[in-house]
Amino acid sequence: MTIFPPVPPDGRWHYRRSLASRVTLLTTIAVGLTVAFVAAGAYLTVRMQEQATLDNSLLDRAHSVSADQVCGTDAMPTGLLEAADVWVACFQDTPLGVASGKVPFRLGDPEQAVWAGERPQSMRTIVGTDGTHWRVVALHHPSGETIILAQSLQSQQTVLRKLGIVMLFFGLAGVIAAGMAGWAVARNGLRPVRRLTSSVEHIARTEDLRPLPVEGDDEVARLASAFNQMLAALAASRDRQRQLVADAGHELRTPLTSLRTNLDLLTQADSTGGLPTEARDELLGDVRAQIEEMTTLIGDLMELSRDEPLTHVVEAVDVTELVERAIARVRRRAPAVVFDVATEPWYVVGESAGLERAVTNLLDNAAKWSPPGGMVTVRLAEGTLTVDDEGPGIAEADLPHVFDRFYRSEESRSMPGSGLGLSIVRQVAERHSGTVTAGSSPDGGARLTMWLPGSHAPVPDWTPAS
Repeated sequence: MTIFPPVPPDGRWHYRRSLASRVTLLTTIAVGLTVAFVAAGAYLTVRMQEQATLDNSLLDRAHSVSADQVCGTDAMPTGLLEAADVWVACFQDTPLGVASGKVPFRLGDPEQAVWAGERPQSMRTIVGTDGTHWRVVALHHPSGETIILAQSLQSQQTVLRKLGIVMLFFGLAGVIAAGMAGWAVARNGLRPVRRLTSSVEHIARTEDLRPLPVEGDDEVARLASAFNQMLAALAASRDRQRQLVADAGHELRTPLTSLRTNLDLLTQADSTGGLPTEARDELLGDVRAQIEEMTTLIGDLMELSRDEPLTHVVEAVDVTELVERAIARVRRRAPAVVFDVATEPWYVVGESAGLERAVTNLLDNAAKWSPPGGMVTVRLAEGTLTVDDEGPGIAEADLPHVFDRFYRSEESRSMPGSGLGLSIVRQVAERHSGTVTAGSSPDGGARLTMWLPGSHAPVPDWTPAS
């Protein structure tokens, strides 16, 4: 069992909050920023529109008034101005500084430049002596007079202040409503996630690998489907592990029973004077064979129990040389079988020991089924290793199970072997991205074919990726 260390918590504060609170917070922030931008835009638009309207009104009045109506009189022409908060003055020969005592604000350089004829007009906002803001327009007439009109901005500022208060109130109300709506949406939207979390926690506590219910076709449903696929793979792995343990126990029982029986016979014979030399040698040979069978079986079980990626040395492998070594080994085991070998150069990147064991298992299987004097045909071309024997062949009912663990046909139960050799062949082939298949040879025997990806030329200076 692989144990993964716990993932350290993220140090950022917002990742320490629940997902629902984060969604609510982000929604509230987004709505708040939107309301703030809209309110600021509306406020600036109204302010600019009010300012533009006031400026146009003052300019129109300044252009429409004549010097005779204002200059030379102390009375303000109410019919002309039509506003109680408008101040008007006319300057001819008197400099602006002389008349500044009668003005509720201090005139400056822009107005002085208009009076001197340097500029046709000026417009700006001036803070009065009592703190009141005035919008001041100075206009130079062709006759030489300078007319100054000023209107208080107090009423405009009052309207803008009220508008700002109203926008602030509605903005806060909108942010609060958005926060409540975000919380409701987060709670309802994350309900399937909470159900999925509860189901996964139940599986972790009880190891009940039944599939989770899938509702809808959204992201949560796809996540549940992915969990179901993971559960199916985990259940299949657990079933394979249980089957492997059960089959291994069954296969180990036979050699252990035979070994215990032989040892009991030796013990009893020693207590009664011993066995004849030939009988004793035969019994010891049987014990040695049982030990070798157990050793092979345990090695095969260890090989098949590895589900993790390759941990051995991976290197460039000459498959042709590997086949020749395997044939030399099998020939010593089965001297009565003839091997017809024809190979072409083929190189793969993989585990040399595992590949050699897979090829040896193929050849051992063919030699085991071939009759004395029979021929095993071995061909290697384009990365495909084909092994034909002259045995009885593989029955149609057995073909789908040839590479299953511990599978043995009715005909093979009386023959030596554990039923793991071809399973190792398939595992090694799949581990090297290859394939292995079983069929019938043209002569009626069995044909086993293994394909390995590679090339005709050696792999130059191959080193594993870091």
